[in-house]
Order: sequence, then C-alpha cells, then structure tokens
Amino acid sequence: MKLAEVEEHMVKALEAAQRSFNTIRTGRANTSLLDRIIVEYYGSPMHLKALANISTPDSTTIAIQPFDRNSLNIIEKAILMSDIGLTPNNDGSVIRLNIPPLTSDRRKELVKQVAKLAEEGKVAVRNIRRDAIDSIRKQEKSSELSKDESADLQDSVQKLTDKYIAKIDEALAVKEKDITTV
Repeated sequence: MKLAEVEEHMVKALEAAQRSFNTIRTGRANTSLLDRIIVEYYGSPMHLKALANISTPDSTTIAIQPFDRNSLNIIEKAILMSDIGLTPNNDGSVIRLNIPPLTSDRRKELVKQVAKLAEEGKVAVRNIRRDAIDSIRKQEKSSELSKDESADLQDSVQKLTDKYIAKIDEALAVKEKDITTV
C-alpha cells in the first residue's frame, strides 16, 4: 500500500465524519439535517433530496416542496419516522419543519452524539493505519522492503494518522462550538 493511497483513504474517513456531523442539528435550520432521510417512493427507497426541493426560508424553518404533490404524505411519514425529532407541518403543497431552540439538556445530548461520531471517524482512520502497517510488515517479511524502509514507512503512516485524527478533533471542536452557542 502506497502512502498516497493511505492518505486518500484517511481523507475519505475525514469527509465521512464531517458529513455525519452535518446531520446533527444546531439551533439553526440546515438542509443537511435531512440528508439521511429515505422515502419509500413507489416501492423504491429514495433520498428525500431526490424527491423534493429543500430550502431554508429563514433561520428556524426548513421548507420541503415535493416535485410530485402525491408524495407529500409519504415524505411527511418518512420525516416522522426518522430520528431528527422534528414534526412536519403539511399545508397541502409544502411541508415546513420548524426548528425549535435547543434546551441546554438537548445541547449536551447533541455534543455527546457528535463526540461519538468523531470517535467513529477516528476508529476508521486507525483501521486504515493498521491495514497499511500490516501491508508494510508483509512487504518487509517478503524482503520487498528493508528494515529501515519499513520503519520509515510505518513512521510516515503514523504521522498521517496523527494528522487526520487532529483534523477530526478540529472539526469536532467547531461542531461542538456550533451546538453550544446560543
């Protein structure tokens, strides 16, 4: 495994962690809250974004305007069954989600949830490191690499790991600040 490949995998792990952070709500309306919602549309599971125009008319409201009016009720059901904790208001053409201000207890819960997602991202980076180091050791055993080359590569992989774990921690700090800011 080459260092460039290792770094590419770590970049993907970091991006996945950041995407999962975006699905956690803060006190403001954000369309990425709805990224994980899947709607059963004519027997096929589809992402909500494929079925409707989603916008934020103001900082406390998300508006969902389906491309097909007949899908309003199934979209509403999918939102109710999701884990976002918001109740949709259906006026016959648009579904509105009002984002209530967060209580201090809810903020603490969300910070814990984000910390858990960050830890999952770090585990992914560490798994990439483990696989890379195993690969390097195999190359050393089969005499493709000298002991010095192997040690240098393992050191480089560890430095990449530290770099990407620090980036996940930075993203976590930003998201925690976002959640705790009233």
